[in-house]
Amino acid sequence: PTVSMTFIVNNSPFAGLEGKYVTTRNIKDRLDQELIHNVALRVKPGDTPDKFIVSGRGELHLSVLIETMRREGFEMGVSRPEVVTKMVDGKLQEPYEQVVIDVEDQHQGSVMEELGQRKAELTNMEPDGKGRVRLQFSMPSRGLIGFRGTFLTLTSGSGIMTSIFDRYGPIKEGERHSRQNGALVSMVKGKTAAFALFNIQARGRLFLGHAVDVYEGQIVGIHSRSNDLVVNPIKGKQLTNVRASGTDEALTLVPPIKHTLEQALEFIEDDELVEVTPVSIRLRKKHLTENARKRAPK
Repeated sequence: PTVSMTFIVNNSPFAGLEGKYVTTRNIKDRLDQELIHNVALRVKPGDTPDKFIVSGRGELHLSVLIETMRREGFEMGVSRPEVVTKMVDGKLQEPYEQVVIDVEDQHQGSVMEELGQRKAELTNMEPDGKGRVRLQFSMPSRGLIGFRGTFLTLTSGSGIMTSIFDRYGPIKEGERHSRQNGALVSMVKGKTAAFALFNIQARGRLFLGHAVDVYEGQIVGIHSRSNDLVVNPIKGKQLTNVRASGTDEALTLVPPIKHTLEQALEFIEDDELVEVTPVSIRLRKKHLTENARKRAPK
């Protein structure tokens, strides 16, 4: 196994509203059952009874399991994927992968730049003479986490990418790749109002439309700057009995970004979770209140 995630019993304010199986016992039994026929899966208990550390072959392997459980009626919180490190001769080693990428010539530069930031080394390059080029890289698995979505954006959907586990090798120096933008975090529980969302959308991209239930600590959008911003998405318009022409212009909301499970797992940072229920996929902070987030160890 090269990638692990923590499965946590759903402890959000909406826990148990949408799923059938919510408790630690349900999740444990289901994971034990999965271990019987899913050969590459490993499950070990986390640091508290309601956490399970689940390891598998890659992001896709684990997201297939989460999607299957979700369709069966399970609810849970899932942390960001992390690579599984190993001690070899007293030194910590991390998994490396062989990545083969097939892109159009015009996208080659941007793809190589992005992979360079993710500590990839180019091992081979073959142009096919028809406007496409095949690139081979050797890179740490942690650099690949969250890369697929970026890759499709960079190549406008025309790139082809395959990766296969190569070896365990020495850990590369440097921080792992994290997202550039902060999150827009809700500060209240309630139903979103178009009036509030209209004012918030100037500060970033939204993840949900109006009249959707949200809770404190839920991520409602992506901030246009690098810091997190606490917003109130349920504030209604203050109505008065004074009529004035032109005060009531129509609100146009930009269509929200809808995440698939894989995109949500790629998007989150270490202090965030994906809340997975049979009905919805929500992004949230591990610590729901603003005070708890400030107190939490960095």
